[in-house]
Amino acid sequence: MGLDIRIPIGLMFAAIGIVLVLAGFVIDEAAYQRSLGLNVNLIWGSVLVAFGVVMLLLGFRGGPTVRPTEESIEGKKIEELERLRGLEAEAED
Repeated sequence: MGLDIRIPIGLMFAAIGIVLVLAGFVIDEAAYQRSLGLNVNLIWGSVLVAFGVVMLLLGFRGGPTVRPTEESIEGKKIEELERLRGLEAEAED
């Protein structure tokens, strides 16, 4: 379970952004008269590509966030509570 959700999200946004950027370059400027002459495909495609790249960078940079129970503060508290309530046998050292 080492897949970070930011990687597929980043790929999806980057791919859609690239399609919009390409459409912004290819589509005739007359199509943008309804949007006050703004090339919205190029603008929002660039935003999506930037967001996708940021998500990919964060996904590849980040490490696993799940730690074993013995190493986390919360896990130690839960283990202690389970021992006190009799839900878990005493740990044998």
